[in-house]
Amino acid sequence: MSDTQTLIENRPPSVAGLFLERVSATPDGEAYRYPVPAASGQGPDDWKSLSWAQTADRVYAIAAGLIELGVQPEQRVALASATRIEWILADLGIMCAGAATTTVYPQTNADESAYILSDSESRVLIAEDAAQLAKAVEKRAELPDLTHVVVIDPAGVETADWILTLDELEKRGAARLEQDPELIKKRVGAITKDQLATLIYTSGTTGRPKGVRLPHDNWSYMAKAIAATGLISGEDVQYLWLPLAHVFGKVLTSGQIEVGHVTAVDGRVDKIIENLPVVQPTYMAAVPRIFEKVYNGIANKARAGGGAKYKIFQWAAEVAREYAKVAQDNFRRTGTASVPFGLGAKHKVADALVYAKIREAFGGNLRACVSGSVALAPEIGFFFSGAGIHILEGYGLTESSAASFVNPGEAYRTGTVGKPLPGTEVRIAEDGEILLRGPGIMEGYHKLPEKTAEVLEPDGWFHTGDIGELSPDGYLRITDRKKDLFKTSGGKYIAPTEVEGQFKSVCPYVSNILVHGADRNFCTALIALDEASILGWAEENGLGGKSYAEVVAAPATVSLIEGYVEQLNSGLQRWQTIKKFRLLPRDLDVEHGEITPSLKLKRPVVEREYQHLLDEMYEGTREK
Repeated sequence: MSDTQTLIENRPPSVAGLFLERVSATPDGEAYRYPVPAASGQGPDDWKSLSWAQTADRVYAIAAGLIELGVQPEQRVALASATRIEWILADLGIMCAGAATTTVYPQTNADESAYILSDSESRVLIAEDAAQLAKAVEKRAELPDLTHVVVIDPAGVETADWILTLDELEKRGAARLEQDPELIKKRVGAITKDQLATLIYTSGTTGRPKGVRLPHDNWSYMAKAIAATGLISGEDVQYLWLPLAHVFGKVLTSGQIEVGHVTAVDGRVDKIIENLPVVQPTYMAAVPRIFEKVYNGIANKARAGGGAKYKIFQWAAEVAREYAKVAQDNFRRTGTASVPFGLGAKHKVADALVYAKIREAFGGNLRACVSGSVALAPEIGFFFSGAGIHILEGYGLTESSAASFVNPGEAYRTGTVGKPLPGTEVRIAEDGEILLRGPGIMEGYHKLPEKTAEVLEPDGWFHTGDIGELSPDGYLRITDRKKDLFKTSGGKYIAPTEVEGQFKSVCPYVSNILVHGADRNFCTALIALDEASILGWAEENGLGGKSYAEVVAAPATVSLIEGYVEQLNSGLQRWQTIKKFRLLPRDLDVEHGEITPSLKLKRPVVEREYQHLLDEMYEGTREK
């Protein structure tokens, strides 16, 4: 048995146990950094640190406080908050109490929040602020299991016998620990690997969310398997901003505890650009939309700098892509990322003019980014790769504890999601569906045995619903969601995400695009533009001062995007081409239910909302 297999197979039953081991091993090591806004409200944030020992003091106090409130092992404690240090402390506290975390996105409306709290039978809700508390107060009559709400940020909150602040909970817990110092050690020691640790409700693209039951063993396996990839070490600094209510954000906390590196935590997306030079991370995880926004921002800034600057950027972008493709291909064949002398010389010039500034904007120390949740357009991946920002695409689902595949460091291949994590098995079904088996797979859907049986076979194989291909040496390429594939009336199959990804590579103004064409005789698209980018363009093209809706309705804007659609079509098969498109009057968003909090497109919702535009595009055409 290899060292890796031994490491994974001899894992402890829980991440709570791993946390106790980490605190014991490196009590004085830095664990977390988090921002504290300046007292005046002006100027940069002040970043504070917690050592592992200081983290443990707060985590154990939260755990003991929950026990004091009567929380029993496996009972659910819901957590409705944006990503911040208290989310991690609370989650670890819940696990160390032997309880299970129900994650709730802060954007979730009162009705859906109440459904999740009710379906999960959560006993306590840890709410970020008055706004999250208000949802529970509004629906309290529908939540007979909910006994207490703990509020992280008490501003504007009136406490009551069932409402207390996180500070009060920690004080209660500290008092309990004085009476029983071994309380947490005993609770953690009693945790079994099959005990429920987390209940994550899939935001889903259709219907009510389903609760995915992830036992403690899932996270313990993830921690050991991530460490076994060799992608992270104790010397790393991670910048964590992803939603921790999502499985992708949550899994990043497990790997960190295993290796013991520093994590800087701040979920404010509008602070990413400002934070990167301060945090100077060595790695961070993101979703493709972030890389698309950065790429579009760089392109638009170059365009605003005048014709010469934009020409230099376009040249540098092409050099970056060519360099990355050649280097990756040579590494695959020879184990060395070499490039011909001429290409290397061009790359050196482009690096001085363009790429070095991009790396500096990412903090200057970035070794790699991990991208997941949805597919990254390969041309954007190759651009960043050539610019020295190495994006390692990975793949997983809520049902597989997030990380099932990841690209292996230097041997990464843009356009693939890499190889399976140690201990995870994969096979491709006859219809192309990806099946997974291993210690990361969920126990099942909460209180939904029929739904569980639909995707989980008795021998442990999980049906992902994704279509993919495996290379002879084990790299996986995702081609589409099984349910998203559609067939035109002419009998041709289309993978819409593939076409959508290619459009994002060519058009620097796009925010979201939906390709439509099921049972139709040609493909159409609904396109939402990035507000900041298109308003910047409008300012320079005689449309300054107009609203977003006015700009996207302008003939000049339609003509601009038409040029990019033609560019897209030139690289597609005839049956894949976009014959007509419409620009949407606003961007798609979470609030309108058109994209999930993890930025996945909810196709049925968008198609339903803009059915009139789709009908308009097919009006007068003869459908077969």
